[in-house]
Amino acid sequence: MTINTVVQHMNHLRKLHDSLLVLSKKKTDALKKNDVNGIQQLLIQERKHVQAISQVEKKRELAVNDWYRERGESPLSATVSEMIEQLVGEERAKLNEAYERLIFVLSELKKQEQLNSELTHQSLQFINLSLDLLQPSLNTVNYFNQTGTASDVQPKRSVFDSKA
Repeated sequence: MTINTVVQHMNHLRKLHDSLLVLSKKKTDALKKNDVNGIQQLLIQERKHVQAISQVEKKRELAVNDWYRERGESPLSATVSEMIEQLVGEERAKLNEAYERLIFVLSELKKQEQLNSELTHQSLQFINLSLDLLQPSLNTVNYFNQTGTASDVQPKRSVFDSKA
């Protein structure tokens, strides 16, 4: 098993993550515009990307394990960073470059998804605030039935409580 196979899998992973980053940026725009249908479509596309990433990651992991087995080493703690330390010359440079490019894309994707998470959280806070403003509190309800006792008025709220 050559290093080229591992590098190819890592480059494929980087391309998939690049594409996922583009989708994540589109999702940010959709969140800002409150485009629910757009968000749903983007989530479907993201799910497909995640499945593809999972498949390529398994192939990469198998390639790394095969490389360790060919060298007579245990693949139990096989990592790309350990491979880089063991390699020299051009192979080391190629693998290190693929590794660093993938790490860079992953960090950008993490930042973008953090932004999306914060936007979603703020949207939920706004929805909860709006619901609280529209629903009267129990203390301000002064409805009495004909006998003069307070009626059993329960505020109507969705079964789904996003505060939980």
